[in-house]
Amino acid sequence: MGEELFPRERTEIAPGAVHLPDWLPADRQRHLLQACRQWAKPPAGLRTVRTPGGGTMSARQVCLGWHWGPWRQGPRYVRTALDGDGAPVKPMPPWLADLAREAVVAALGHEVATAPYDIALINFYDADARMGMHRDSDEKSDAPVVSLSLGDTCVFRFGNTETRTKPYRDIELRSGDLVVFGGPSRLAYHGVPRVYAGTGPPGLELTGRLNITLRVSGF
Repeated sequence: MGEELFPRERTEIAPGAVHLPDWLPADRQRHLLQACRQWAKPPAGLRTVRTPGGGTMSARQVCLGWHWGPWRQGPRYVRTALDGDGAPVKPMPPWLADLAREAVVAALGHEVATAPYDIALINFYDADARMGMHRDSDEKSDAPVVSLSLGDTCVFRFGNTETRTKPYRDIELRSGDLVVFGGPSRLAYHGVPRVYAGTGPPGLELTGRLNITLRVSGF
């Protein structure tokens, strides 16, 4: 996006929540994008997520390791794409789990004693997609959540642990940005109220935004 008048720097969004701008370099962004394109293919590929009320999420999703869904009854994580083609979920690649650990060290400055990262939720946002305020509370582990952005810039809204409403903080996330949140912010509400179409790096050749969220299940 050109030379910055005021360079973006590491920011502590809230206790335990850190934003590292431009953390993932261009070559690693391209590698991750190529992998996402393969994971999005059937079986158990990119799908539209249907909510219990009969609506649909505007961001489409593919899962690795465990398949997540917002169904009312039963576990939120299963081993098959039961709301898609019913195929077994694709495995979590070891290199992606290693990337999650690398990200935690970069953001927090230290290792976190935890089981291996075994869940990836990959959300694709077109220009009209949004994500309402929610908490990542379906895992049994309190290991930090790792969030990587590819493609178009978005507004990332990071709130508190008690309510979907204020206080919250809006942060601009660009391609290659990293957000890690754990500790007292592990169950903070967060969402994406806006995506800025056409703002991704031209060399990445991605129309839209990908968010790769990495978690430890604790199962």
